[in-house]
Order: sequence, then structure tokens, then C-alpha cells
Amino acid sequence: MAEGCAAASVLGMLEEREAAARVRVEGLREEAARLAEVLEAAEIELDRRVIALEELVAALAVSAGETTAVSGAEQETVPSPVAGSVVPHWRDGLPVTVLARDYKRIGACWRSDGPRTRNR
Repeated sequence: MAEGCAAASVLGMLEEREAAARVRVEGLREEAARLAEVLEAAEIELDRRVIALEELVAALAVSAGETTAVSGAEQETVPSPVAGSVVPHWRDGLPVTVLARDYKRIGACWRSDGPRTRNR
């Protein structure tokens, strides 16, 4: 009978260890599922940031290309000043040298003294 009792206690001990292993495996599965969700959220955030960076770089490249094209076009289309010529439309970076001599003198008056009025 001593052998049966020893076998039962070994069998009980193995069953306890199996139950503990099952609990541990279940806990690890839950942790793996939680980490999979965290990983998926992090991958989505990474994808969004990569796309945003790519779009910004593309927009800056297009903007730089347009600026270069506009600068080149401005340099080509600015006529030399002629007396009595029409004042060109104002654009950023347009130099005073595109104005005719009379217009330059008028501009100089405005810059030095400001406008003069007839009201006294």
C-alpha cells in the first residue's frame, strides 16, 4: 500500500505542476496579445509619421521648384526701363531698377520726405 500512496502523491504533484504551467501559459498568451495590440498601434503611428514626412519633403520640393521657376521667370520677363513706360505689377523682390527714371525720382521723394499734401 505504501507504493500506491507514493504513486498517488507523485501523480497529485504532477497534476499541480501541470495546472501551474497552464496558468502560466495562459498569462503569457494574454501578455502576448496585449503586446501585439501595442505593437500594432506603434506600427500605425510609425506609418503615419513616415507618410507625413514623405508628403512634407514632396511639398517642399515642389515649392522649391516653383520658387526657382518663378525667380527665373521674373528675371526673364522684367523689361528694361523706358521713359513713359507702364509701371510693372509689384512682386516680392522686384528691384527699383525696373522703373523708368521719372518713376524712380517720384519714389525717391516719397521715401525721403513722405507724401506732401496741399492742406495747410
